[in-house]
Amino acid sequence: MESDIMQIKIDRVENTRIHEVDFGNIPFGREFADHMFMCDYKDGKWTDFRIEQYRPIEYKPAMLGLHYGQTIFEGMKAYRNINGEIMMFRPEDNFRRLNRSAERMCMPTIPVDLMMEALRELLKLDSGWVPKDTESALYIRPFMFATDEFLGVKPSETYRCIIFTGPVGPYYTTPLKVMVEENFTRAAKGGTGSAKAGGNYGGALYPTKLAQQKGYHQILWTDSIEHKYIEESGTMNVMFQIGDALVTPPTGDTILQGITRDSVLTLAVDLGIEVEERRISVEELKVAHERGQLKDAFGVGTAATIAPIELIGYQGKDMVLPPVSERLLSKKISDGLKAIRYGKVEDRFGWMISMN
Repeated sequence: MESDIMQIKIDRVENTRIHEVDFGNIPFGREFADHMFMCDYKDGKWTDFRIEQYRPIEYKPAMLGLHYGQTIFEGMKAYRNINGEIMMFRPEDNFRRLNRSAERMCMPTIPVDLMMEALRELLKLDSGWVPKDTESALYIRPFMFATDEFLGVKPSETYRCIIFTGPVGPYYTTPLKVMVEENFTRAAKGGTGSAKAGGNYGGALYPTKLAQQKGYHQILWTDSIEHKYIEESGTMNVMFQIGDALVTPPTGDTILQGITRDSVLTLAVDLGIEVEERRISVEELKVAHERGQLKDAFGVGTAATIAPIELIGYQGKDMVLPPVSERLLSKKISDGLKAIRYGKVEDRFGWMISMN
C-alpha cells in the first residue's frame, strides 16, 4: 500500500501525566501514556503522519466504522530489560498480522516498516512510561477504523490508524475457571475468526457474561458445527498438557494465529517438550481428566502471556486440574519466555528488537 514520504510531525506534550501513575500498582488497561501516533488513508495512500497528545477524538455520527464493523486492532508489549534497554517482542509479526486482518475486513494494508518507524518515535517520547519491574510492561495498541461519513454498506474509502500505549500489570491475577461453551459460537468456518476484528470480541461479551453469572471467569470456545472440539479460551489461544505432550488446536479461519502461541510452541520444542497441533475434543479432555492425564491447561496471549486454568466446567460438572504450583511444564515455558523478554538469557530466536 502506497504512502507519502515518512515524515512524522511531532507535537510533544508540555506537561507529562506520568507522576499521576502508581507504577507499583498498575491496573491493566486503565493508564495511558502521554502521546499517540496517527495517520490517515485517503486517495489510495497513507499520509499525514503525526504524534500528538493522547486525547479524545471527535467524529461525526455517520462515520462508517461506527456502524458496519470495519475496525481491527493489535496488541503488543515493550519491556525494559535488565540493562535498562527498551525492547519489543516480535512487533513486526504483529504488524504483519494487522495487515492480514485488514485484508480480511476489506481495509487497506499499511507498510510494516512505516509502523515500526512510528513505533520507535513514539517510544522515544514515552520511554519513561515503560515500567522497570519484570511483572509489568508497556502495552501497545495499534488499531485501524473506517472514517467515511456515509450510511451505506460498502468498504470505506478513508481510514485512520492510531497507536497508543499504556503501562500494565498482569491481566489475570488468579488462575481461571472456564466453562465449555456448547451454544454460542465465537467464530464460524469462513468467517472472521482469524482476524483481530472488533466484532469478534463484541459478539463474545454476552455468552461470557452468562458464564460469569455461573461463577466462571471465561469461556472455553468450541467449534460452531458440533460444539465438540476446543478452539480458544476467552480471548486467548489455549493449550493442554495431556500426559507428557503439549497439545493445542491448529490455527485456521476460526482460530487466531497468535504470536504468543507460536512463541510458546517454538520454545517448547526447543526445551524438548513433545508438541501436538491437532483437534482436541471435549470428550478427550474429560477422559484424560478421569485418567489423571490432564496435567495442565492454560491460555496464551499478549495481554496475559500464560494464564493458568484452574478448572473446566462441562455440563454442570467441574474438571479440577492439579494445583498451579505443581505444573512444571507451563512454568518452564513461562520462565523461559520471561527470561528472553527481559534479557536474562540469550535471545536465540531473534524475537527481541531494541527500540532505543
